[in-house]
Amino acid sequence: MKKRITQGIQSRPLKHIAAVALLAASAAFTASGAQAWTLKEAAQPYSGTTIKAIFLDRPGYKAAQTLIPQFEKETGIKVRWEVIPYENTREKEVLNFVGGGDQDIVLVDVVWIGEFASNKWLVPIKKFTDDPKLADPSLNLQGFFPILLDSFGTWDKVTYGLPFDNYSGLMFYNKCMLKDAGFDAPPKTWDELLNTYAPKLTKGDKFAFALQSRRGETQSADSFMRVLWPNGGSLLDAKFKSNLMSPQSQAGLEYRQKLMKYMPPGIVDFDHAEAVNALAQGQVAMITEWSAFYPTLTDPSKSKIGNCLAITTEPRGAAGLKPALGGFSLAVNAKSNAKKQAASWLFIQWITSEAMAKPYLEAGGVPARTAVYKDAAVQDKYPFVKPMVESWQGGVPDYRPRFPEWPAVSEVIGEWGSKMMLGQVTVKEGAQTIGQKTEDILKKAGYYDGKKPLLK
Repeated sequence: MKKRITQGIQSRPLKHIAAVALLAASAAFTASGAQAWTLKEAAQPYSGTTIKAIFLDRPGYKAAQTLIPQFEKETGIKVRWEVIPYENTREKEVLNFVGGGDQDIVLVDVVWIGEFASNKWLVPIKKFTDDPKLADPSLNLQGFFPILLDSFGTWDKVTYGLPFDNYSGLMFYNKCMLKDAGFDAPPKTWDELLNTYAPKLTKGDKFAFALQSRRGETQSADSFMRVLWPNGGSLLDAKFKSNLMSPQSQAGLEYRQKLMKYMPPGIVDFDHAEAVNALAQGQVAMITEWSAFYPTLTDPSKSKIGNCLAITTEPRGAAGLKPALGGFSLAVNAKSNAKKQAASWLFIQWITSEAMAKPYLEAGGVPARTAVYKDAAVQDKYPFVKPMVESWQGGVPDYRPRFPEWPAVSEVIGEWGSKMMLGQVTVKEGAQTIGQKTEDILKKAGYYDGKKPLLK
């Protein structure tokens, strides 16, 4: 038998044998190269470098803070961060870019990436992934949920950042309050919530629902846009003209007005913290909030809801399941020096890696990696996982427009959306004003004369 095998090999053309040997050597070299790459060795040239970031006062960032000492010990790179309110983040980062500040890691909201990328404030990740000294062979960009990598990290087909602290809108509810009102399950539709559940759950100082609606990005994204999509509406149509006067958009905005009588007084000044706290303290029975707030609602020092907490997808509307999509990516500041850029990339690559996904989740963060959520133990331990994954698979990529002009449009919606809720203008008057002002902004930017493409 051994003789036959030997004869078979000898009978093959020498050229073929050489090709096989070369292929084997190449595979061995690739394997050894992949094994040789380590974070510690990659970081050696940058040991002692300090990089700076902006963080928010949210669970995902606190989770990162608990893990950073591990990165610092491994690399010798120091990570420093400043915690500021979300509403101030974009302005602070823009001032940093324009004024030549010292921020190295850029926090990029889904609606900021167009502005940041168009102004060349971010470094395309290709600069780092093409560098074998900096690129972790196990990076696996395909391991991110596509909707997250595309929406939060990519602009005009160029990837600038890796998804970090990403959320889907979910319904968190107090199953004990629902049971006491005669319900053994949450509402499946927005119509059920308003017409069947809300009247029975609103009594005295207890309310059915809280929709975070504070003027600013919370009003524009978390309140105003949230009621458009489930009803089949949208801010703009395919030609970037206002779609707010469509029957579907009007239905969504009218729905929000009807729901207000089942929400706490002062709801127009509720930010995320107030909405989450209202559920946590038993003031309201239901909220639609970001999946990232699960750790807050399960923290006994902050929440009284205890075992009464339950989670499901956002309700369905006439257009089906169209949940809110939110979150960020981490990117490298193009204005930082080369050493800080490399150190920043190593941190971003590490904190968003598949290897760190479970530690980040266990520390209170929400990773964007698909693999970690396939773990049955993870699904059992974290009840928000299944509805969140379902929502990410069927979410709205352009839940908020990602063009660079969104911040200006958001200010308009923040002002007039609040007036609408307060009854200072009618829904039609508010929608007409927002639509006109939005079109003025887009006209000035060049979308209607061919200077800018309509879709990204």
